[in-house]
Amino acid sequence: MIAQTWRMGVSPEEISQGLPHLTLAQVFDALSYYSDHQDEINTYIERNRIPDD
Repeated sequence: MIAQTWRMGVSPEEISQGLPHLTLAQVFDALSYYSDHQDEINTYIERNRIPDD
């Protein structure tokens, strides 16, 4: 969810404000993990996307 939200243009600071149970450092950790595993995570995001129709 963090990677997908960030891909939509939401800043890490805004993400942590919207998810107050996570610290800003945890958001950056998630984005760092995403950076190292983009292909795998992007495939997972696409596979779980709900069709618009």
